[in-house]
Amino acid sequence: MSTWYNDNDPFVVQWLRNLISVGHLPEGLVGEQSIVDVKPEDCAATSHFFAGIGGWAYALWLAGWPNDRPVWTGSCPCQPFSVAGRRGGTTDERHLWPEWFRLIKECRPPTIFGEQVASKDGYAWFDIVQADLESLGYACGMVVSPAAGYGAPHIRHRIYFVADARSERRQQDPRGTSGDEETDGRTGRDGGQPNSDYEPSSYGTHGFWADADWLPCTDGKARATQPGLFPLAHGVPSRVGRLRAYGNAIVPPQAAEFVKAYMGFKEQEDE
Repeated sequence: MSTWYNDNDPFVVQWLRNLISVGHLPEGLVGEQSIVDVKPEDCAATSHFFAGIGGWAYALWLAGWPNDRPVWTGSCPCQPFSVAGRRGGTTDERHLWPEWFRLIKECRPPTIFGEQVASKDGYAWFDIVQADLESLGYACGMVVSPAAGYGAPHIRHRIYFVADARSERRQQDPRGTSGDEETDGRTGRDGGQPNSDYEPSSYGTHGFWADADWLPCTDGKARATQPGLFPLAHGVPSRVGRLRAYGNAIVPPQAAEFVKAYMGFKEQEDE
């Protein structure tokens, strides 16, 4: 077993298995236990934690990451750190970084990719993550970017970070845009075949915005989503499960560009 996926939502787990079975994601086993119950021996050389519907695995595929190159990925729950939530921070039971770090400490994967909401509390969360990872000898780097810059019809600033177990260089934290205006849920967008070439311009940002469906939210704001999706609409089969799955997803083209940037940096470093 070279690839392992983990998520504890039964609806999402089945969706993930379906995507794997039809070849939209790399082959692998799916564990459906809480990360609290995951043991080091459950993990594989390539492991996707908080896997959702496989956004990180798909992003690696888009970026051209070799299937045999070990990597761990994960997007810890953002609810404790999002201004759209109760902002319980590290006291929230959904603050699961300590559990993921426990497994990282035991298994020491060579490369780790992660993501978190770019809010004031999200930055504080990353400070903890960086300190923990650097205590194990990892070099860490992060950027903040909006999903709107990659064709998605929402702003959605996110922290993307990488931890490298072998690099001797230390990256600074370029925290350009604060992202404190973040208020939307974690609505992801997967598209195309995993072996297709990704071109950012092909998404036609303006056209997507023009055709997007707008969903009214409880805070009085309306937010755009993929045309014809309407995950909140009454009468849509499994609408609650679909909402959970989309809500925990990343934007794969956005993550793919971050992965490609890291790969380019490593190529230069190895020269």
